[in-house]
Amino acid sequence: MVRRWLGLVVLYLLHGASLAAGVQVESIRLWAAPDNTRVVLDLSAPAKHKLFTLTAPDRVVIDLPAASVATTAVSVPADSLVRRVRNGKRDNGDLRLVLDLAAAATPKSFLLPPNQQYQSYRLVIDLADRRSKQAVQPVKSARQLDDKARDLVIAVDAGHGGEDPGAHGKHGTREKTVTLAIARQLKTLLDREPGMRGYLVRDGDYYVSLRDRIKRAHRAGADLFVSIHADAFRDRRVHGSSVYVLSQRGASSEMARILAKSENASDLMGGVKLIGKDPLLQSVLLDLSQNASIEASNTVAENVLRGLRNLGKVHKSSVQRAGFVVLKSPDIPSILVETAFISNPKEEKRLRDATHQRRLASAMLDGIRSYFHANPPPGTWVAQQTPPPARQHVIRRGDTLSAIARRYAISLKELKTANGLHGDRVRVGEVLKIPQG
Repeated sequence: MVRRWLGLVVLYLLHGASLAAGVQVESIRLWAAPDNTRVVLDLSAPAKHKLFTLTAPDRVVIDLPAASVATTAVSVPADSLVRRVRNGKRDNGDLRLVLDLAAAATPKSFLLPPNQQYQSYRLVIDLADRRSKQAVQPVKSARQLDDKARDLVIAVDAGHGGEDPGAHGKHGTREKTVTLAIARQLKTLLDREPGMRGYLVRDGDYYVSLRDRIKRAHRAGADLFVSIHADAFRDRRVHGSSVYVLSQRGASSEMARILAKSENASDLMGGVKLIGKDPLLQSVLLDLSQNASIEASNTVAENVLRGLRNLGKVHKSSVQRAGFVVLKSPDIPSILVETAFISNPKEEKRLRDATHQRRLASAMLDGIRSYFHANPPPGTWVAQQTPPPARQHVIRRGDTLSAIARRYAISLKELKTANGLHGDRVRVGEVLKIPQG
């Protein structure tokens, strides 16, 4: 029996060794972003690797034990950090890949297993350009009442990108392609809108991590974050748009994450740093910021959903709540728009159409405009319009007068006086006038 087990162990080890010896780099793909480049090696099997950098000239070297390359054909994007990809065999039989760089870069690598989209193992090497600080300063608009007024900045996030294509339709339409097309349409419309300008979180076919999308919106000084997606479902008959905001559970988990890392410089909310604050005060500040952000997000989402409803039947008639990572900024109102079901052949066809893309963008703009003209941030061009636009609030289930007053930064007395109210009772569907605070 012992001899039999030993034999099985030897066979297993020999089999593992043969697998390691047979690792092949099946293809090499590159994705270029403004501040980084992603290199993906498709492997026939999982493999260990060694990664290091060299200078004069700048290079990144990847050593793969006992591996080989199936093809030397590599398409290098013109704006990539990588100028050329070379490979060769070392004396010990290892495969060495060399990435010749246009500038110094900081590499990071990790191995991904096969999934529904990719059937092979993938060794991913992310190259961060050391020259880039990702300084986001959109061009200032000249449409101002005076030098102190500023434009509203809307961060438009095209979902997926690069190595992450997202969902796909029956006829091959990729989610990452249509979301970028719609995002660009929305930015164009925002730039034409008085007192507003758009900022594209992703303006090309490249990968941006979920939390980095939030960071880029922060650096752009965004007043609103709009993430654009295209849904998919196994039943191809399902159709329609949906709009999401952050769920309370998602907000709670994010609050815990931030408080656990309050020493991080990214923990900056509305100009208030958490560093050095009492733990209880940190929690209160973050809770206030998140609650205000979620309330504002919900109001924006309702306005956007109303605009999308004008294009046809929506999938969900009310704003949905979920724990999407891109919605977790504690100080920027954030919404996620599922524009349609790319898995539905009719909607897939519409998503590919530039006219329909423009209509979707226009519907989103209508909702954004309605929200900000009713709730203009102080110091913005929109806030300085005279006379100020009338503000209204439609009573929803669960609303209270005190909560509505807090949302619009007015006193309870001002709210009651403006609407001739003597008690605290309100009805669902009732429209309240919101006085200027």
